[in-house]
Amino acid sequence: MAAFNKLGSLLRHSTLTSGAPASSSPALFNVARLMSTKLFVGGLSWGTDEQTLRQAFSNFGEVTEARIITDRDTGKSRGFGFVNFSNSDDAKAAMSQMDGQELEGRSVRVNFANDRPAGNRGGGGDGGFGGGGYGSGGYGGGGFGGGNQSYGSGGRQDTF
Repeated sequence: MAAFNKLGSLLRHSTLTSGAPASSSPALFNVARLMSTKLFVGGLSWGTDEQTLRQAFSNFGEVTEARIITDRDTGKSRGFGFVNFSNSDDAKAAMSQMDGQELEGRSVRVNFANDRPAGNRGGGGDGGFGGGGYGSGGYGGGGFGGGNQSYGSGGRQDTF
């Protein structure tokens, strides 16, 4: 399975860097997706657990993993998950038959999962423009009682 995911990543990367015409790119993406065994399942009820997800998809073949994505702070479901199958034919059948179907009172969206690139996934950080806190202000200082107040005052401290 890892080999198919890696192959799909390599095909996507080579397509993006080769300058291939846009009309040929979708065909390569579809080839990589047809080999995938991992499905994205969105629109899940907050109460859906991994066992329920596994049972719902096990009618289509051997489910190797069913995972609900949860919020790291609260531990509550984020309303989506992933289902891995042992082979791509089962995954394709599950996707075509489960997309738009109801699971625990909610209509779910099912698609082949996209591999996320390794490395920095964004989020976090201190932001731009000098960022946060009472003493730092924006654009290089100031805020509530902090920073160098010498901007435009010839280097002397402003008095208020």
